[in-house]
Amino acid sequence: MTDRTAEPLDAFENVLAHLKESRGFDFTGYKRASLVRRVQHRMSQVSVTDYAEYVDFLELNADEFDALFNTILINVTAFFRDPDAWDLLRDETIPALLAERDPDDPIRVWCAGCASGEEAYSVAILLAEALGPEGFRRRVKIYATDVDEVALARARHATYTGRELEGVPEALRERYFEVQDDGRSSFRKDLRRAVIFGRNDLVQDAPISRIDLLTCRNTLMYFTQETQSRILGRFHFALVPRGVLFLGKAEMLLGHTRVFDAVDLRRRVFRRAENGAPGGSHLVARSSAQDRRVDIGGLDRLRELGFSASPVAQVVVTGDDVVALVNHRAETTFGLSAKDVGRPLRDLDLSYRPVELRGYVDQARLERRTLRVKDVEWDRGPGGTTWFEVHVSPLVDSGNGILGVSIAFHDVSAARGLLVELEQANTRLESAYDELQSTNEELETTNEELQSTVEELETTNEELQSTNEELETTNDGLRAANDVLRERGGELDRLNGFLESVLTSLRAGVVVLDTGMRVLAWNTGAEELWGVRRGEAEGTHLLDLDIGLPLPEVGAVARKALEDGGFTAEVELAAVNRKGREVRVRVVCSSLRSSGGEVGGAILVMEQVG
Repeated sequence: MTDRTAEPLDAFENVLAHLKESRGFDFTGYKRASLVRRVQHRMSQVSVTDYAEYVDFLELNADEFDALFNTILINVTAFFRDPDAWDLLRDETIPALLAERDPDDPIRVWCAGCASGEEAYSVAILLAEALGPEGFRRRVKIYATDVDEVALARARHATYTGRELEGVPEALRERYFEVQDDGRSSFRKDLRRAVIFGRNDLVQDAPISRIDLLTCRNTLMYFTQETQSRILGRFHFALVPRGVLFLGKAEMLLGHTRVFDAVDLRRRVFRRAENGAPGGSHLVARSSAQDRRVDIGGLDRLRELGFSASPVAQVVVTGDDVVALVNHRAETTFGLSAKDVGRPLRDLDLSYRPVELRGYVDQARLERRTLRVKDVEWDRGPGGTTWFEVHVSPLVDSGNGILGVSIAFHDVSAARGLLVELEQANTRLESAYDELQSTNEELETTNEELQSTVEELETTNEELQSTNEELETTNDGLRAANDVLRERGGELDRLNGFLESVLTSLRAGVVVLDTGMRVLAWNTGAEELWGVRRGEAEGTHLLDLDIGLPLPEVGAVARKALEDGGFTAEVELAAVNRKGREVRVRVVCSSLRSSGGEVGGAILVMEQVG
């Protein structure tokens, strides 16, 4: 059979393009590795060997589209999945949400990616418990959406087997489900009318608005980071101020803390930030300003005083680089005065100290965009050293003409001080190195288990759950081995739990490589340092990682460790961390040896030193 992994990426993209053109499903925003694996799984089931042949197969077999969509859209869901998170929703989040609203205010809920409806009906049960059936019918509307029409049809029918209702406590099952003649149970009809199911593509379709509670659990994890960002922007628009966003345990809001505040980070409950706004929020603000009808007098004087009182040192120059405005903080910080207004910028010491400004001013004027100059150090002599982040912003009129340039000096000395404290704290991690060495033999014994579990842990779990029914047919033959496997599984769970706690507890970045220099383990410290998630790093060749570390130099040290079982080396390298800052990183590399002295890999310990 042809090795499909070696086929050009364009061949796979042709499959996605065909799905979009023929059925309107746009999967281009999904993570490629997961999509490729699922499409190839379906191709193997129909004995198709390459992507071009599969496109022909889809054109000739209309039913194959449904089978492929069911493979790609895993639709793994359950009532009250991850009970701990639902307990928080029941005990704290929903009571707080209701307390902020009047007794007659409507409650609008959006369950995005609802699959076969279990999540939507779980929310309905909690709200019915909090409001009572009568209050629920009068106030609540739940909009449940998905892209899978087959799953939506099941959800509208609202009937479930006893196995599917295992997550529902017995008391709630008796109150909210009615047993049918065939043994299945259906959700109460009088409450079901409040749950409205419809198709909505999170990538392409407009969001539902004025939402109080938005649940989207373990759906974002299948999209690329760029697509996730767009979807979260739509969620922010959909939610009312202080509306609640409830995500799955595999999802975080890294990089979106400006628009969502964490209510409980561990259980993935967030609130819409009152002052945050994603891209495009300036349009709302502008509209509000235009609707204002109050005549405010003395605006020029008010603007002048507001500019002068700003805590950030700021200088404004004209389009000809003549100093036009200097606020009070700039005067006291840089020794400027009113006499400097009207002078060319090049005649002021400020033009080249603490940083050469003229080039940045010209660039901001030419490119019509704000420039950020980081890590600007100003040695003030006896007064100590001050660190600035300088923002150079062009001032553009409605005709895109340059009126001038604003130069703002943000004092970031306190943040630099924190970095120094962090460096001091890192030195205390050296005491943990001995403990790490003592786990080498345990790491060696669990390498094979780790290799089968570290690659895309969360998404693989979802796929494994979707195959549970197929595995049920093989259970009878495995009964005799259950006791042995259970004992072995307990030992492996304890060992894996211990290993996971060790790697998680270390603040330094720890990377374990196999003999082929592929990543076996990537701890939280490495995620924090480089901004690469564990699922993205593990299984990837060291030299293929997209991080700010000079990998050829690190790779050379790692190869020596793989060749010499007694090798240990320490190097200090210039790097760029996940925040885009230039830092110094100390890398300690040593061989990973078995009890017999055989080299089974290498361990890299990385910590930022400056």
